[in-house]
Amino acid sequence: MDHETCERIRSTHAFKELERKRTSFGRVLAVMMLVIYFGFIFLVAFAPGLLATPVDGVITLGFPLGLGVMFSAFILTAVYVVRANGEFDRLTREIVAGPR
Repeated sequence: MDHETCERIRSTHAFKELERKRTSFGRVLAVMMLVIYFGFIFLVAFAPGLLATPVDGVITLGFPLGLGVMFSAFILTAVYVVRANGEFDRLTREIVAGPR
């Protein structure tokens, strides 16, 4: 694509809307993941006794919480992929198609 075409696309309302939505959604998901991750790390650092609490035999509370941190990353990634493949791809197709 030449420079003029890129600038024309960047100046459209649809591109600005797509950029705004993707950026804000990505930031929300990133903050959610950081809160989950650092929440777990702070528990490890400041409440190790809580994480050592047995929940079933030799399994302590830290194990399912750690799995929850990893599982939440997969869930948040899936949420982004669903929205990217739906709304964001639709907006991208509209931008590429140009004004009608």
